[in-house]
Formats: sequence, structure tokens, C-alpha cells
Amino acid sequence: MSCSLDDFRSLVAQLPGVAAHDRDRYWRYDVCGATFAYLWEPTRTVGLKQTILEQLSLVAERPEVFEVQLTSRGFGWVVVRVEGVERDELAELTFEAWRLSAPDDLLAERGEVLPG
Repeated sequence: MSCSLDDFRSLVAQLPGVAAHDRDRYWRYDVCGATFAYLWEPTRTVGLKQTILEQLSLVAERPEVFEVQLTSRGFGWVVVRVEGVERDELAELTFEAWRLSAPDDLLAERGEVLPG
């Protein structure tokens, strides 16, 4: 079953330290001030921080679902068409984006527990 933007919002809301910022044309999500995700409602896509290797792997594997957004500061951001992924995959990708940005105390508090 494919995901919706509400699935993404639900997953992100389960992660500690997250703030959502309405930027008029998109939403920006950060953890303790470090951006890890974007949401664009008109295109039903999210942008997620990933490693460069993961970014390239996702895009090569399913270019109809994933595309390169940008590469910055050693990270590869990927655009995800949420209707092309299952909720458990979106949970893993969202968690990884959050984990790449979260401070050590939140990482220790959360552990390896994915949002559901």
C-alpha cells in the first residue's frame, strides 16, 4: 500500500526534538535546528537527508520513485514520491534522515526504534 503525506507527517511527529516550519510553498523539518527533511504538498514529495551512497543507490534502483535533490556538506538529499513507497520504507528513510541530523543525546534516547 502506498503512502500519503499524512503518513510522513505521522512518522516525523514520532521523533523527538522535531520542529516543523511552514515556508508557504513547502514545509521544513529540523531536529534541534538541523534540517533533515522537506515536504512539498503540491507534488506529494518529501526531500530527505541521506548518505551520498544511499542517495545514489535509491535513485539507481527506482528512478520513478527517487531523484537526486542535491548534495551538500557530504550528504546526498533525495526526493521521494511518497505514493511510490510503503510506510515501513518511508519510516526507515525518515528515521535515517533524522538520525543523520540529531544530536547525540537524542540519538541515545531514541536508540534504533523506528517510527511506526
